[in-house]
Amino acid sequence: MSETVAFLGLGHMGGPMAVNLVKAGYQVLGFDVVPAAVEAAAAQGVPVVGSATEAAAQASIVLTMFPSGKHLLDAYRGGLLAAAQPGSLFLDCSTINVDEAREAAQLAVDAGHRAADAPVSGGVVGAEAGTLTFMVGALAEEFEAIAPLLEVMGKRAVHCGGNGAGQAAKICNNMLLGVTMIAASEAFVLGEKLGLEHQALYDVISTASGQCWAVTTNCPVPGPVPGSPANRDYQPGFAGALMSKDLKLAVSALQSAGITAELGSLASQIYDRFVDEGGAGRDFSGIITDIRQKSAE
Repeated sequence: MSETVAFLGLGHMGGPMAVNLVKAGYQVLGFDVVPAAVEAAAAQGVPVVGSATEAAAQASIVLTMFPSGKHLLDAYRGGLLAAAQPGSLFLDCSTINVDEAREAAQLAVDAGHRAADAPVSGGVVGAEAGTLTFMVGALAEEFEAIAPLLEVMGKRAVHCGGNGAGQAAKICNNMLLGVTMIAASEAFVLGEKLGLEHQALYDVISTASGQCWAVTTNCPVPGPVPGSPANRDYQPGFAGALMSKDLKLAVSALQSAGITAELGSLASQIYDRFVDEGGAGRDFSGIITDIRQKSAE
């Protein structure tokens, strides 16, 4: 591959994504502020450098996978845009506020670069397997430019509209996911109380009108779906802290848009409580343990 990609943010999601780019033949320069993340990526064959600006200065595509919009905007304003080659394409795969994504894109364009937001869905398993879904906000020509890159890291990339549209799609999707996981967990706990075996209830839901991803792919009980986090004591996967973060972004967008969405807001409160009570590092499907515990009180 002719492009050099500066991959900034080599954590649980970014690390495997960078590895897949290297395996596909891309020239990758990785960096993370966390030494352990740098070491883990290097051990998997990702070339690493000493700073984000060093990576950006040598790349035509600057891909960021950061914890928050503040981290992204601070990096852009802190020298990252200035260090990059003129006309570089800044591709942000973080999950951040829509307004922050649009602000970051404008900063990049004002500095003489191109910009796209492409948050992901699929969790760590999807990052490792290269089966992520990317929701892209960008001009049509920028989407075409990054499509080959996204094809390496994922199984599908959807062009959702202009800058910020990828983030908008992501928070809508994850609001629905949070609500359905709570509902699926409540259904399984109710089934337990009514004497139903997990497999029997799964066999019904997975082929009936209650069918949803929260049951058929990330089933909150062990057994029916061998690859679900429930079979490994709710090790993520997609951590409860990340679901809590995404639901906060959704609630912020709901309020900004003047939308009444009681289930989305309630789901945010439930996951905030889950995180506060020790669920931050557990898979978000571990919310079922919280429901069981409170049902027994």
